[in-house]
This record gives sequence, C-alpha cells and structure tokens, in this order.
Amino acid sequence: MDDIFTAWRTWDEARADLEGREALDLPALERAVAAAREWHGEQRRPTGVPYVEHLLEALEVLVRGAGETGTEVLSAALLHDVVEDTGATVGDVEARFGPRVAELVDWVSKPPVAAGGRQAKRAAKAAYLRRLRDAPREAIVVKLADRVSNVQRLEQMPPDFQRRYYAETVTYILPLAEGHPWFAAWYEDWRRRYAHLR
Repeated sequence: MDDIFTAWRTWDEARADLEGREALDLPALERAVAAAREWHGEQRRPTGVPYVEHLLEALEVLVRGAGETGTEVLSAALLHDVVEDTGATVGDVEARFGPRVAELVDWVSKPPVAAGGRQAKRAAKAAYLRRLRDAPREAIVVKLADRVSNVQRLEQMPPDFQRRYYAETVTYILPLAEGHPWFAAWYEDWRRRYAHLR
C-alpha cells in the first residue's frame, strides 16, 4: 500500500500543494481550517498529534487520492469532527458554512450516548455506521476519507484496538467504498496489508 496521506501536517503545507489546483476554492477551505482550529482548540488525537493533522489528512485523501474538488465536501471533511468532539453544533456549522456543509457534517457525526457503558457505546456506534448506508454520496466520501486517516497507520495503535477497528472497518466501511472506485481500491489494498488482524 503506497498511498499514505501524511504530507499535509499544517495548513501552510496543504495550501502550498493546493495552490496549483485551479478547481479548488482556497479561501473557503482556509475558512474551514480556521473554524476547525477554533472549535478543536488544543485537542489532540489519541496518538498525541494536534487534531488539525487528522483533518488535513482527510482533506489530503480527498484531493490527492480521490480527486475531489467540491468545496462543500472538502469543507465538511475539515469540519467532520466538530459536532462530535467539540462544543460546536450543527447549527453553528450551518451559520458559518451553509446548510449543505452542515448536513454532511451531521451525517458523519456519531450521536451522543447518554449512558450504558461500553456495550451501549458499541451498539450505538454500530447503528451509526449502518445508518451511513443511507447517506448521500458526499457524506460517504467524507466518512471514507476520515477512516483512511484513522486506519492508514493502524499498526501504531494498541493490539486489541487494531483487531477491533480492523473488523469494524471491514464490516461497515468497505461496503461503503464499493461505489467509489478509488476508495474501493485503496481499502482493498489496506485489507490485504492488515489481513493478519482477521
């Protein structure tokens, strides 16, 4: 698997690469990056890296990998975790980025689980992942890019997490990729690379 998307660790690195691509609305993407930074603040990923790196990886997957150019899809990718992981609401996203971006972010945001422990959380997550089968194409590609960022270096995660996340990805995410040729090919290569986790 040669396609690993980690070149854009900062917005300056991303923008330098994006400037040569005429179909992209860079000012709109810059606004989305600024909002993501504002809402995520000092949050870090489980690996310890600044949260914005994950968002830029998802953007890189869509642009450099899947060839996406739509401003709303790319903005939603940059904002895809703000409702789930910050105090921002779907209404906040809509007020700043319009109803379509807000709709896409809403589709890919896991609903909160009030109580019930680990089993309840896993059941809610499975229901959310199943619901994505009914999502619009644009929301699905945002989710596919998000998961590429999450699984492209799966070996860096704890072993028990690796097996669980591999199984979840094969069960719920690979079927979503079937209608998207670039993602289908990427995930098939990924599945072969991590086949030892079956």
